Amino acid sequence: MPTLRDILDERVREADVSLYKKLDKNRVRCFSCGHCCPIPEGQPGVCKVRYNRGGTLYVPWGYTAGMQCDPIEKKPFFHAYPGALAYSFGMLGCDLHCAYCQNWVTSQALRDPNAVSPPLQVSPEQLVRDALEQGAKVVVSTYNEPLITSEWAVAIFKEARAAGLVTGFVSNGNATPQVLEYIRPWIDLYKVDLKSFDDRHYHELGGRIGPILNSIRLIHQMGLWLEIVTLLIPGFNDSAEELRRLTEFVAGVSRDIPWHVTAFHADYKMTDQRDTNAEDLLRAAEIGRQAGLRYIYAGNLPGRIGNWEDTRCPQCGDTLIQRHGYLIEDYRLTPEGRCPRCSQQIPGRWAAQFDGQITDRPFSPHKKSKAGRSPLFTITGR
Repeated sequence: MPTLRDILDERVREADVSLYKKLDKNRVRCFSCGHCCPIPEGQPGVCKVRYNRGGTLYVPWGYTAGMQCDPIEKKPFFHAYPGALAYSFGMLGCDLHCAYCQNWVTSQALRDPNAVSPPLQVSPEQLVRDALEQGAKVVVSTYNEPLITSEWAVAIFKEARAAGLVTGFVSNGNATPQVLEYIRPWIDLYKVDLKSFDDRHYHELGGRIGPILNSIRLIHQMGLWLEIVTLLIPGFNDSAEELRRLTEFVAGVSRDIPWHVTAFHADYKMTDQRDTNAEDLLRAAEIGRQAGLRYIYAGNLPGRIGNWEDTRCPQCGDTLIQRHGYLIEDYRLTPEGRCPRCSQQIPGRWAAQFDGQITDRPFSPHKKSKAGRSPLFTITGR
């Protein structure tokens, strides 16, 4: 019976030459994430999915660990095509090991024997065709860390762009300049999880804060649409001092970057912390406001955090997009993305018109069966 490692080793191809360097003694250095692993012959990097075979770096290819159709607000992107459907796909593996990961079944699949997510064989053309048939406007690489599977994401994004779709990453932001330059021509939207502003906390998660902060600056400089999320965990990253430094950093990059502060609930291996409540989110949002951020959103507790779910004009204060959870209740932006009252330009990626919302909740994509037709996906390794 083949192991998951055996199965994945058959679904690989050589890494893009810009994302690794050959070293002496058959070692390679990988540049897909901020670890920049020097990988010996026969070994994987920290991510467990990029590995050195014979002095060549091999990377994941030709499968997905799952697909889901989400309102784009779930990613969350609040300043990019509100109401649009985001076709989300992911692979396996991650360069961090967060104890509270909500996608641990995919991200920790090669570290945790309890994480089982069979890979599904698929081509970029099939994924994009399925996204179009579902009515998606955006295709997003998520569920695992997309930076470590950038070659596969770019192959899909090239097809998606040719079909007129928008593309995006939902990422921990632990990037390198090399990988950002590699994905830059093929990506429109980038969400970064800024998990803490304390390097000691990042060490607990398996990383360092420096590469994340450098990546945030570079993503913004590149002109990709950037939104930042902080999952507020009581007793971990919720001190007033840490939140002040975090939000002042974001505001120092740009006061116009939307900052989402979202509620934690006990998950995976972190079950001893209490859940985040509305008061925690409101306190964090106020700290962000004092730091100068113009667009702050408190999430995961719909209806309990006042108007912090809404997009408001920073000049006149009018509500421009009213939300309840992922649901768009009112949309008042002009086709140019301006406030209709005072003409203030609201930064973001806006459609020329709001066509309503396909869904305000996630659902799994499916296709109607036809006699004699092969299934879209083939489960391997069974």
